[in-house]
Amino acid sequence: MRALWFDTPLGAMVAVGNTQTLCSLHFGGARHLPDLVSCEDGRDCLLLRRVQLQVGEYFDGRRTGFDLPLTARGTGLQSTVWEALNLIALGTTISYGELAARVGRPRAVRAVAQAVGRNPWTLIRPCHRVVGADGSLTGFAGGLERKAALLAHETRLAREPGRVKRTSGVGGQKGAAITPMRIRPRPASLG
Repeated sequence: MRALWFDTPLGAMVAVGNTQTLCSLHFGGARHLPDLVSCEDGRDCLLLRRVQLQVGEYFDGRRTGFDLPLTARGTGLQSTVWEALNLIALGTTISYGELAARVGRPRAVRAVAQAVGRNPWTLIRPCHRVVGADGSLTGFAGGLERKAALLAHETRLAREPGRVKRTSGVGGQKGAAITPMRIRPRPASLG
């Protein structure tokens, strides 16, 4: 495995994968960050550089979806939930209960919420679009401040139809850029 750290307006992110697939994408300091000790430097990995480019386009407002090969390593429920995250429209949110119903497990809200929390691909599978039943921001591995910033960014993008291409993750024209935040940088020992 290889790991590539890069900066975003919401702090450092790390992409983990190989030349074929992306295994995870997380903000630095996020819960459930994979063990990076055995990872090689990913600066020369074209796929990880593609991840960095697409994430940059997302934050610049030129991309609303991602076109990357993903490797899922989860339970059946987790995989189903992670796929369902991709169906939540840009600029909208749904509750954990609604997501549980969408995946055919309406009584398993806690299990679905745990699967959302274990989403290995922050931004790519938009787990930040899942909120509490009352609309409150809850449970984001990258922190609630980032979740709020991502939702605000996507609301701006959704209000500007035609400025950003929204087909199968391919980037389009310049849209609304996200406002940088002051978030702890990546750990010095991993940078």
